[in-house]
Amino acid sequence: MFRKLLIAFFAVGLLAACSHDNDQGKAAAGAGGTGVGAGVGGVTSGNVTPGTEDDLVANVGDRIFFDTDSSVLSSDAQATLSKQAQWLQTNTALNVTVEGHCDERGTREYNLALGERRATAVKSYLTSLGIPASRITTISYGKEHPEVLGSTEEAWAKNRRGVTVVNP
Repeated sequence: MFRKLLIAFFAVGLLAACSHDNDQGKAAAGAGGTGVGAGVGGVTSGNVTPGTEDDLVANVGDRIFFDTDSSVLSSDAQATLSKQAQWLQTNTALNVTVEGHCDERGTREYNLALGERRATAVKSYLTSLGIPASRITTISYGKEHPEVLGSTEEAWAKNRRGVTVVNP
């Protein structure tokens, strides 16, 4: 009995350590702005392979954030999306999916529609910068995939986002 409990405790601890390290990297590198390196023009940081999801997250930023009940792109969001457009112009063989996300407030239907407007706003901005619309798909997750759990303004702000994901 003690041995089983010890093994279970060790496994949970190991999973928690792995999860924690990965979440810190995502938060530091992909949360809207830029990561460590320049990323655009073939320069990358660390051991990241150019043209990968990790490259986008670490060197450009894979997400932007929205105000409550809004799909309007802020100046910070536009700056991140301009860097994403440059990155996509460098990596012409890649296609992306833009995910629209919302916070937990509101109905499922309302948030799915708002998430779609957010994803479409991101796609429209990227296409206005010269990225062909055929390289960008959109999907709305509404409030179904929160980045942060909780009913606080801080959690809600992190969940109101658009995330650009490199298609496999």
